[in-house]
Amino acid sequence: MEIDDPRTLDGLAADAWSLTEGTPRAVLGLAGPPGAGKSTLARALVAHLGEGAAYLPLDGFHLSNAQLERLGLTARKGSEPSFDVWGYVDLLRRVLDETVRDIYVPDYDRTLHEPVAARHLVPVAARLVVTEGNYLACDLPGWRDAQVLMGECWYVETPGGVRHERLVERQLAGGRDEAQARDWVATNDDPNGRLVEKSRDRCRRVLSTIGMDPSGF
Repeated sequence: MEIDDPRTLDGLAADAWSLTEGTPRAVLGLAGPPGAGKSTLARALVAHLGEGAAYLPLDGFHLSNAQLERLGLTARKGSEPSFDVWGYVDLLRRVLDETVRDIYVPDYDRTLHEPVAARHLVPVAARLVVTEGNYLACDLPGWRDAQVLMGECWYVETPGGVRHERLVERQLAGGRDEAQARDWVATNDDPNGRLVEKSRDRCRRVLSTIGMDPSGF
């Protein structure tokens, strides 16, 4: 594992693109705790690389609210068991194996509070697929299978206080009041983050967001 100094987007994109050498298509994973900036960085890399790259968020594999209720996981939405990890693994395999047709990718809608189908696309021209999510490097059933399919998995981290405020703001934007937002972060996002932090050493490199502002890319 390498711990990186802050990198420019140009440098990170070049390192990511190098994974495509000698293969029709490669997958780069970005793991890390909630609020670390994974989706922002993933989108920035894809935008920088252009039509040769595509975005595949784990969030599209949230279980629906109906399934969470059935499983008793409504209060733990976003936790590791609240994702369809095997569906995610199957899509990663398709992305690597089916390079001659477009592949549609689901997403999570923070207005509907539900997963939605086919919001993103992996086009035939895509050589690099950037996927991101909390649990990508966890040493748990399903997630181990997912990591095997990645050319590399990088860990994105940022100070806990910064993450906490980002997560509270996310919950406020989703309709919760201040007390509800802070309670959700304390009882759900924080435990999820502690689980994810255990996977840090399983990643090829660690990107600190200190001195690197993905929102400015």
